[in-house]
Amino acid sequence: MSNTKPDLARYRDRMDKAVGALKEEFGGLRTGRASASLLDPVMVEAYGSTVQLNSVAAINVPEPRMITVSVWDKAMVGPVDKAIRSAGIGLNPVVDGQTLRVPIPALTEERRKDLVKLAGKYAEQQRIAVRNVRREAMEELKKAEKDGDISKDDHKRFETEVQGFTDGAIKRIDEALKTKEQEIMQV
Repeated sequence: MSNTKPDLARYRDRMDKAVGALKEEFGGLRTGRASASLLDPVMVEAYGSTVQLNSVAAINVPEPRMITVSVWDKAMVGPVDKAIRSAGIGLNPVVDGQTLRVPIPALTEERRKDLVKLAGKYAEQQRIAVRNVRREAMEELKKAEKDGDISKDDHKRFETEVQGFTDGAIKRIDEALKTKEQEIMQV
């Protein structure tokens, strides 16, 4: 028996990445307050390819209900305007020279509830991702025990460790969801 410990840290890292991905997705959800991350999903047709908005413009938040987008190339103002309007985030920019002013409308109760549902969906996707990582880790542990690389006791101990990572990641996802729901429902 070679008693080599399976590399469980990589599974914990993958679970941490799932939590990080969720927080990134939450950044794109509107809460009634302006945030530069609201425009993260916007992709612009520029110079023959599709690029992120922040590749062709500077994004600022001068006040709580306004985002300004300063386009660097005058020729890109039209495509940026079109990209923001068609991104499906419910924002309508006002063109002012090379700057687009993007007012953030107040959220209706119905829209808030839809956003909470969407946040829940994002959270569930990441919970599934964490559980898939857990399953892979458990399969590796079973194989390692079967191959004689770890003892039955080590298998149980490592299994408990993986379950601890999983519980921690799920708890962080739930906390992030609860915080985001409160943020969205706040009037």
